[in-house]
Amino acid sequence: MAKRKALKAIPRFASEAQEREFWETHDTTPYVDWSRATLAVFPNLKPSTTTISLRLPAFLLADLKVLANRQDVPYQSLLKVFLTERVAAGAGESTRRVANKRMRRPKTRPTPRTALTRKK
Repeated sequence: MAKRKALKAIPRFASEAQEREFWETHDTTPYVDWSRATLAVFPNLKPSTTTISLRLPAFLLADLKVLANRQDVPYQSLLKVFLTERVAAGAGESTRRVANKRMRRPKTRPTPRTALTRKK
């Protein structure tokens, strides 16, 4: 059995900024035994979001709202699900890897746009 190397003591920091500067310039290997690390789960964290301005044709927004209403979800949430699925498909990854686990997927597949829902 291999003998474990003694770890260096993590220094005390006067502020968070000082600690951040230290870890930006030092490797953690001499200070932390990563072989004993465990997976941490933070289920209550919300993903950070950025507000964007997106121009959509009026008929497309109307169709999106109709689909969202049928599924009883906000149209912005449905749009996020659609975008997440498309990005995952384009990247060749599963949607779960791309999406935040807290994002709800629609219960049913959306129906194609019909002439009845399209405004001219």
